[in-house]
Amino acid sequence: QVQLVESGGGLVQTGGSLRLSCAASGPTFNIYTIGWFRQAPGKEREFVATITWSGGSTSYTDSVKGRFTISKENRGNTVYLQMNSLKPEDTAVYYCAARVRVGVRTSPVEYDFWGQGTQVTVSS
Repeated sequence: QVQLVESGGGLVQTGGSLRLSCAASGPTFNIYTIGWFRQAPGKEREFVATITWSGGSTSYTDSVKGRFTISKENRGNTVYLQMNSLKPEDTAVYYCAARVRVGVRTSPVEYDFWGQGTQVTVSS
């Protein structure tokens, strides 16, 4: 099974930046895409960004376009989410997930393996 471990969360002021990391291990050759999702209290888990394991294709939800950047370590097994110009509404637990089936998807149910999550809190 693919294992995923997120890190890099924390408390930051409005307008600040954080970089989240998602380290994958196990049979990573099976991974097709890595997605970042977030879940705020009382809300459903929502798509943030995704990148193909080859690093060739990325996708973002509209609310983070121009502020967040997803990238993958060249020849490595770590995916990053650089988050700039953070807003209080970005506060959530952020999860990375791996999809081992072909196709880029934005629904959480389409992903096969999940990390434990990392808390991001943006103060106003």
